Amino acid sequence: MLSLAVDITYFVTAFVFIYGLKQMSSPVTARGGIVNAGIAMVAATLITFGVPQIHLALDINMILMLSAIAVGSAVAYISAKRVAMTDMPQMIAMYNGMGGGAAAAIAAVELVKLSSSGESHGLVVQVLAVLGAVIGAVSFSGSGIAFAKLQGLMKKTLRLPMHQFINLGLFAAVCVFGYLIATGHPVSFDHVIWFFILAVVLGVMVTLPIGGADMPVVISLFNALTGLAVAFEGFVLNNAAMIIAGTVVGSSGTLLTQLMAKAMNRSLANVLFSSFGSDGGAAAEEDIEGSMKEIQAQDAAIMMAYADNVIIIPGYGMAVAQAQHKLKELEDLLESRGVSVKYAIHPVAGRMPGHMNVLLAEAGVEYDKIHDLDEINPQFPQADVALVIGANDVVNPVARSNPDSPIYGMPILDADKAQNTIVIKRGQGAGFSGIENHLFYADNTRMLYGDGQKAVGELIAGVKQL
Repeated sequence: MLSLAVDITYFVTAFVFIYGLKQMSSPVTARGGIVNAGIAMVAATLITFGVPQIHLALDINMILMLSAIAVGSAVAYISAKRVAMTDMPQMIAMYNGMGGGAAAAIAAVELVKLSSSGESHGLVVQVLAVLGAVIGAVSFSGSGIAFAKLQGLMKKTLRLPMHQFINLGLFAAVCVFGYLIATGHPVSFDHVIWFFILAVVLGVMVTLPIGGADMPVVISLFNALTGLAVAFEGFVLNNAAMIIAGTVVGSSGTLLTQLMAKAMNRSLANVLFSSFGSDGGAAAEEDIEGSMKEIQAQDAAIMMAYADNVIIIPGYGMAVAQAQHKLKELEDLLESRGVSVKYAIHPVAGRMPGHMNVLLAEAGVEYDKIHDLDEINPQFPQADVALVIGANDVVNPVARSNPDSPIYGMPILDADKAQNTIVIKRGQGAGFSGIENHLFYADNTRMLYGDGQKAVGELIAGVKQL
């Protein structure tokens, strides 16, 4: 009877996972989707104590399991409550790494059992254990490096001499040891140890040379890999919940990775092996014409107050400054004067898809005013003012005009085609990718320097005075 209850709960959990994922596709229902999926995960975790392999006795194993659940839940709850939205990519990287590490640890336990018992669980099971182990280990160590880069704990790029050849050698060594483990009867403990060491090092070496601008894509890729590793280990343990959850995470992570790569006009191979973002600024700086032209907040406020159409383009800088509530206030003021206000969101604005949507929704911006790239771009030529706050690479026109630029071909928001463009920026530095932005030098662009929240506050004060 208990076994039947486990199977039924896993089936319902799978349905809720998929339904929750569907809900997450819209900002309107996303919160409900996350809550529903979370409840399903709690149910799956609790019912797992009823599987035949687990003995419901208060022994050392049960104490360790309950302790791990309690500590993990407490750490996750506290960190999720405290993390800023600007640090969300780092948190995702950390959670991805923990998921991959857990899958690798499961595989390690199973492989060590095989090496100590001298038994064979079948070629398929051993192959799946090896695949889950290497993918999980790479995701674990690679996600750790991604976290360190985004958190500013280490240099964004580090490339050794003949770096890719070293990676190729590591990959070959991992494959050799993986083959020996998968086909070994019995499995060699020494082979298991070397296999995991090399897999962890491979994850580090693959991630080290990748520039900071590509970290969100890499995080999404590791997310997909973690899901795949969990699914493989689900087969090893014959656990349906792990198979389903891992498959859902792996497939959705793969689609997200493809979406982000497409939004940057990059192939996954280019992201992993080109070191984009390490020194990309020089390629687009040589042919810059004109100069940056500053504007005062009062003049910018007048320009916006007497406009017919204003398009606001938020980016990571807006998130850092926590200026979304001020933007909403500015929007309300402009609309009270008959100005049409819309928001333009690039797929990777804020370094992660949906980042800007969440912040604007938090401030009370209506969903029908938030438009994606394909929808809003044809409207820029009719816009009197495009207000750019914190965005950089996603509005850089060299993506259309300069074949030598590292971002050439990347779809961008056409802010330069508006009648007037106002850019709120702290200073004159380049963006996250290190590439100089030609938009800042355009004849129709004016720079409003200062902290995002303070600058928008000055715009609000200026409009109120009119």
